[in-house]
Amino acid sequence: MSTFQYYVACTIDGFIASPDDDLGWLLQFDRVEGVNQGIESFMAGVGCIVMGGDTYRWLMEHEPGQWPYPDTPCWVFTHHEYSAPAGADITFVRGDVREFAPDLLKDAGDKNVWLVGGGDLVAQFANAGLLDEMIVTIVPVVLGAGKRLLPLKGPTAPLELVSHKIIGGAAAELHYRLPKGSD
Repeated sequence: MSTFQYYVACTIDGFIASPDDDLGWLLQFDRVEGVNQGIESFMAGVGCIVMGGDTYRWLMEHEPGQWPYPDTPCWVFTHHEYSAPAGADITFVRGDVREFAPDLLKDAGDKNVWLVGGGDLVAQFANAGLLDEMIVTIVPVVLGAGKRLLPLKGPTAPLELVSHKIIGGAAAELHYRLPKGSD
């Protein structure tokens, strides 16, 4: 059965980007042993990708002329007008995430839906009771301010820790399952 998964890296103080959307703090860990293996393993189970407009814009600015997910359907929730790179399977939408959930699951087939981010979009899925799992890699950096991991109004019901692992002696990956009915 397909699940909605939030697979993301954050700082030790809970931010996924600096206030100006800079990811330099994260990119310095690209060469840490084991990082790419985790991403490749995760991507093997992804059938559909979902992101917000800011995340899409960041990808287009930082990887111009190429789309990093050419073989996977992608949905972008945005209030802005964007165009898709040639050959990319991208659907631009606006509206309530619940309205599009059946189509996202259909696109995912027998695989999972990756909620890339940002945190505000993922919070909409969580508030709608659609977020099933969070796979969070905690990176040993403190930003002090920025875009929050998951800007929900708490408290939530306790999450179930499914697994944890150390990545390259530098980061920790925590895999949580959200309890049903925790919206």
